Amino acid sequence: MFRRRGVPWLLTWVLLLICQAGCSLLDSIGAAGSFSHVCPFSNKSNLDQGYCERKRKTNNFSVWSLSSESLTATLPVDAIPENSVRKVRDCIFSVAYPTPFISRVVLVAVSKDVLEGILDLDISVKETDDFLQLVSGGKVVLGSVPLTHRYGGHQFGSWAGQLGDGRAHLIGVYTNRYGERWELQLKGSGKTPYSRNGDGRAVLRSSVREFLCSEAMHYLGIPTSRAASLVVSNDDVWRDQFYNGSVKKERGAIVLRVAKSWFRIGSLEILAHSGELDLQRTLLDFVIEKHFPSVNMNDSNRYLDFFSRVVLETANLIALWMSVGFAHGVCNTDNFSLLSITIDYGPFGFMESYDPNFVPNTSDEESRYKIGNQANVGMFNLNKLLQALKPVLDRRQKQLAFQILEGYAEHYYTRFTELFRAKLGLLGESEDDNYLIAFLLKVMEDTKADFTMAFRQLSEITQDLLKELRIPQEFWALQDLAKHKFFSDWVTIYLLRLGRNMGDSDSTRRKRMTAVNPRYILRNWMAESAIQKAKMNDFSEEVLQHPFQRQAAAEKAGYSLRPPSWAKDLKVSCSS
Repeated sequence: MFRRRGVPWLLTWVLLLICQAGCSLLDSIGAAGSFSHVCPFSNKSNLDQGYCERKRKTNNFSVWSLSSESLTATLPVDAIPENSVRKVRDCIFSVAYPTPFISRVVLVAVSKDVLEGILDLDISVKETDDFLQLVSGGKVVLGSVPLTHRYGGHQFGSWAGQLGDGRAHLIGVYTNRYGERWELQLKGSGKTPYSRNGDGRAVLRSSVREFLCSEAMHYLGIPTSRAASLVVSNDDVWRDQFYNGSVKKERGAIVLRVAKSWFRIGSLEILAHSGELDLQRTLLDFVIEKHFPSVNMNDSNRYLDFFSRVVLETANLIALWMSVGFAHGVCNTDNFSLLSITIDYGPFGFMESYDPNFVPNTSDEESRYKIGNQANVGMFNLNKLLQALKPVLDRRQKQLAFQILEGYAEHYYTRFTELFRAKLGLLGESEDDNYLIAFLLKVMEDTKADFTMAFRQLSEITQDLLKELRIPQEFWALQDLAKHKFFSDWVTIYLLRLGRNMGDSDSTRRKRMTAVNPRYILRNWMAESAIQKAKMNDFSEEVLQHPFQRQAAAEKAGYSLRPPSWAKDLKVSCSS
């Protein structure tokens, strides 16, 4: 691995001028010989930062590097260097190196989009030993120091104290050709000071689920961390999957995850609970400066403005989850990103038959995190964020922050309604839209109709067929809905509302709806099928990159059909 070389200021200025003249001129520079030119244009917002937007990628690590300096220059690191489990204070990170597997590791999956679109790495890099060593924790990039993050959190409603990265290592920060800053984190890469009673490992089944779901969520348009790669070993990892005393041997695996930031609500909670208020201000200012450009750093109300943005974006994220039937499964404050992206995929699940009481996690015995309660849990978590912020707010700011929090419900329901209007192809707004949406969801609940396919098939069926209640056999989810005694009443109201779409046509309506209603989601049975294949060293399962488009391979695999009968017995838990 190689250290990033410094660029003299004059050369930087010359390169900027070249970018402004057109990125294609860079092809004449000898040093760019290892990059492939695809897109000869520039982006003004990136030019302002000195970045040239051009499609370039490499498989040569001598021209690619990571750094942790942007984190450690501002945020303090644990003064104790030993990698031992302990209570940690007065820092944001501890230095801890990944622990490589003993057995041979095999790279079994990569995301081409992440490698080439985010990390500027040509897909051919996956064939190199340098890449395998990087993504398996075997080597650390020169110039970067692996970090583990200290945080706390409320788990299932109760304060759990210090938690932290118990099996994850932030191996560096990468700034790509667009000037985007991405943090790279290995999950399952060994013990850290925050491992508590854990072994620092992740098993194959949970790692396959995380890899597939984080990428699937991205292609569904949901803000999320991404998965770059998955490696598997033959090291033995022992797990009691359902906490019933049945401990079994499983294979260890590591996922390379990337996100703009891994800070979460629990990052601030631990500092507030420990009374480390100066450090809390330091972290807040860092997060705001790096990730909230709309907040004025010189404004005395910046923490209030920050909180307002987090409230709004959290409401948006959970409404998006609901629009695709996604249940996170473990909505603890330590799993809620300050950037309002989906992180920490564990016992998640996509709802199949519509059921507001759907709970994907068998460990959630009280159904706290059922899909219909996610918006309320979002409110709970934001309240805990507010409690953590109170020590750095004055009296007036605390009152305003409480008012901001009270506005969360309105933000959520407004966004929820917008998304479901779009799912039904409705243009404009009508005061009866909420009733129309609620009516349909009640019919879905009563008939146990498939949530995803009911909306998708409403997107595909013509208004004439719907009006006559002539539903072809291929629209199996709509046939389930049609068994309800009030379905015809709902159709009548729905068609009247569609009739008020000004300048609309049925073909345009269907095109618009199919663009927002996926035909494919990562159903539990699909993830389980991929896991069973992986156990047999078959890693052929692919991420569905176009969930809104009909695909021959997906149709052949049955991804748009009724779930198989055996899928009803599938269970997932917090064990991973």
